[in-house]
Amino acid sequence: MRNVTIIGNGGWGTALAMVLHGAGHKVSVWGPFEEEITTIKAAGYNEVYLPGITLPEGITWTADVEEASEGTDVAVLAVPTKFMRSVAENFRGKLSDGCRLVTVSKGFDPDTSELMTDLATEVLARPAAALSGPSHAEEVARGIPTAVVIGAKDEALAKELQETFACSRFRVYTSMDVMGVQLGGALKNVIAVAVGVSDGLGFGDNTRAALITRGLAEITRLGVAMGAQQETFSGLSGMGDLIVTCTSRHSRNRGVGERLGRGEQIEDILASMQQVAEGIANCDLAQSVARKHGVYVPITDQVCAIVHHGISPAAAVEALLGRDFIAE
Repeated sequence: MRNVTIIGNGGWGTALAMVLHGAGHKVSVWGPFEEEITTIKAAGYNEVYLPGITLPEGITWTADVEEASEGTDVAVLAVPTKFMRSVAENFRGKLSDGCRLVTVSKGFDPDTSELMTDLATEVLARPAAALSGPSHAEEVARGIPTAVVIGAKDEALAKELQETFACSRFRVYTSMDVMGVQLGGALKNVIAVAVGVSDGLGFGDNTRAALITRGLAEITRLGVAMGAQQETFSGLSGMGDLIVTCTSRHSRNRGVGERLGRGEQIEDILASMQQVAEGIANCDLAQSVARKHGVYVPITDQVCAIVHHGISPAAAVEALLGRDFIAE
C-alpha cells in the first residue's frame, strides 16, 4: 500500500482515485475549492465532474495543500493544462524528496508550450512520468476494462508506477518514450475537434476514417520531428487514444467540433461547458509547435482557422480537399 495524492478533483482525477483505491492504496484527492470538496464529501458523489458514480468510502477529500502533501509517496497531477503551472506552484517545496510524480493531463503549457512532465519537473524539482492512453473517466470509474501506458525516461520509475496503478481492469504498459506518450495525448484532441466538425456537417464514416488516419500521420510527423519514436504513435497513447477521442460519445473535443459543424459559435459552446476541451485550448499551441519544427499539419491548421479566425467549417473542408495532390 502506498500513500497517493491526486491533485485535481475533476472527472479524470476522481476516476484515478477510484482505480488507486481499488488497488489497495491510501488515496487523497486535493481540489482548489473548499465548497466543491465539502459537497463531494457530504454527497458521496462528484456530481459536477463525474455524475452518476458512487464514490467508495475511504478516499480522503481536501482543499488543504499541506494536508494533501503530508506523507505522500505518489502525487498525480490531474488538472487542466492551463492551470497546471499555478497548481504545481502551490505544491512547490511541500512534497517529500522521495515522492514520485505523474502527470495525466494532455496538452501544452499555454505560456511556454512545454509538455506537462517538463513543466512539473521544472516547478517541483523531480523527474515526472506521464500516464496516457484511451481512458475516458466515465468508463474507468465504472470499472470498464482499460489499457494505458506510463512513459518515463527512467525505466525503473516507469515499472514502479506501473505496479502502483495496475489492477484487474486497469492494465498498464510502460514506455521510455515519455515525449511520444505525451504528444499523442496532446495532439489527438485537435484531430478529434476536426472529426466532430465533420460529424456536425453530416458527413459519414468515410470522412471520419480519413480524418483519423491522416490525423495520425500528422501527429506522427510532428512527434518524430520533435524527437519522439515513431512506433509510439501506433500504440495506446497514439492510435489508441486518437480512435477513442474521435469516436466516443464521452469525448468533449469531438462534441465541441460537432457543435461547431452544426453552426454554433465557439464562445457560446465554451460558455455552456463545465469542463475543458483541451483541443480548443491547445490547437494554436500545436500549430505553433509544428511551425517551429517545420512540420506540415493541415488538419490542425484548419481547426485553428475555425476556432480562432472565424473560418466556416464548410470553408475549412474546401481548403483541406483543395490542396495539391501528394503521395501518401
